[in-house]
Amino acid sequence: MKRELRSNFRPGSSLWAVRRAQWKALGLSDEDMEKPKIAVVNSSSELAICFSHLDDVAETVKQSIRDAGGLPFEIRTTAPSDFIFCAGGGGGYILSSRDLIVNDIEVAVEGAQLDGMVCLSSCDKTPPAHLMAAARLDLPTILMVCGYQPSGEYRGEPMDIEEVFIRSADALRGTISVAEIGAMADNAVRGPGVCSGMGTANSMHVVAEALGMSLPGGAPVLANSPRMTEYARRTGERIVGMVLEDLRPRQILTPAAFRNAVSAVLASSGSINTVKHLQATATEGELDIDVFALFEELSQTVPMLTAVRPNGDSTIEEFEAAGGARAILKRLEPLLGREALTVTGRTVGETLAEYEPPEAEVIRPLDRPVTTEAPIVIMRGSLAPESAIVKLGAREVARKRTFSGPAVVCDEGNAAMATVIEGRVKPGDVLVVRGGGLKGGPGMAGRASMVAFLLYSAGLENEVALVTDGQLSGLVNKGLVVGEVSPESAVGGPLALVRDGDRISIDVEARTVDLDVDPEELATRAAELGEPQLPKSRGYLGLYQRTVQPMSTGAVLGRDE
Repeated sequence: MKRELRSNFRPGSSLWAVRRAQWKALGLSDEDMEKPKIAVVNSSSELAICFSHLDDVAETVKQSIRDAGGLPFEIRTTAPSDFIFCAGGGGGYILSSRDLIVNDIEVAVEGAQLDGMVCLSSCDKTPPAHLMAAARLDLPTILMVCGYQPSGEYRGEPMDIEEVFIRSADALRGTISVAEIGAMADNAVRGPGVCSGMGTANSMHVVAEALGMSLPGGAPVLANSPRMTEYARRTGERIVGMVLEDLRPRQILTPAAFRNAVSAVLASSGSINTVKHLQATATEGELDIDVFALFEELSQTVPMLTAVRPNGDSTIEEFEAAGGARAILKRLEPLLGREALTVTGRTVGETLAEYEPPEAEVIRPLDRPVTTEAPIVIMRGSLAPESAIVKLGAREVARKRTFSGPAVVCDEGNAAMATVIEGRVKPGDVLVVRGGGLKGGPGMAGRASMVAFLLYSAGLENEVALVTDGQLSGLVNKGLVVGEVSPESAVGGPLALVRDGDRISIDVEARTVDLDVDPEELATRAAELGEPQLPKSRGYLGLYQRTVQPMSTGAVLGRDE
């Protein structure tokens, strides 16, 4: 039976007539106008290498859609690269761009009443934006993982852009020369695609596959490789089938799917940013799912099965060769919700039944994990009543799990950077960096990650704890760093009340972060501060500041009740 398509309007109606006029002028035939109309969501840009190859990917997907009997329409969104967009707004355009993309997609796809979409997912903010848009619009959607960049070498050692980012702290401190960091940068990237470690981009690609929102076997993949091109072809073919079957994201994005995705993140030691991105997807889909609680629960039982750089010594190329996300899911199969549906139209259990991963030490079996210690820990306490987050890597067995010390307070990231560079933070201190939250940044601006890297560079990562309401890069995985403290200081969270010398206690095993100050004293300080006054922001960041919701929602845009 032929499915009625929402993109086809009643012949003779005004909408039918004006669309016909537009599309006939584009060279479309009467037959074309009866086909499933598929958006190919492309963030191609000449600003960043992450997106520079997407036009070619789009052409492959579009031709495959045509061959399968569909009609593709390419639409464009903003193309946020963290390493490019961080230059302005104190870094606030990075996270905030995620929600701009969601709305870009809604305007184009919903406005034109298209029937489905393929989203070309690349750098950090595009995969979560695509998942959020899919959940919001609930139209047949596939995320197409567009691959990681080939990295280089420097002095015989692997060198990638993530290492350049971390080592730039050494240049700021003057322990390596400008010429040396420049030479590292010149040799770090050898082609298009996302950063080559298990940072946020590759973590979110794993998430897309684990959720069932991308075709199995595509995460990670080397950008522009024959395997990626074939993956693009199959994606274009499959989206037409999804539209005809009316298979929609909310049939796929079930509680079981989210449990599977969280399990995959924990097993692969993925980026902490997956937590808020998964929560935002659930929120946009109007799903009653608490992703923070899922991480708390599943971290007790899901072991870490691989340690890809920067978590360990394995490379993303080795992870791909070992089977990538699909192999992780196969190893986790006894712990998964095998009944969860995928974009293939089959369940996770059905797709895994036909797959056997290669034997490779890069991805360990369940009974011989890299570690049983959770790589992502959700924290709470008097300093973080709603939540905070800690990332533990796999490199350091001797990393401190408890810490208690006097606070050294900085009201913004640049001041904190200067404090470290000038040696004003000492072993035993807890460095507090506030004002970098969702509304205070706005957009979680504030350079918190660079503060952490400066501590690494100074050899203080195990001697100084860092507590911040700012966002942390997926590369921050040394020492004891408590990020995304919520509620943030700008809205009157306890972080706003901390003063130099106050004792802060952190216990990762107990999952607590506490401010050891008498409640009456804190009440006095709160009265002295009065009502929180947000920093003034204009333009898009001002709009974001006024509408962004708390971290418990995944930091989606909305309206304060």
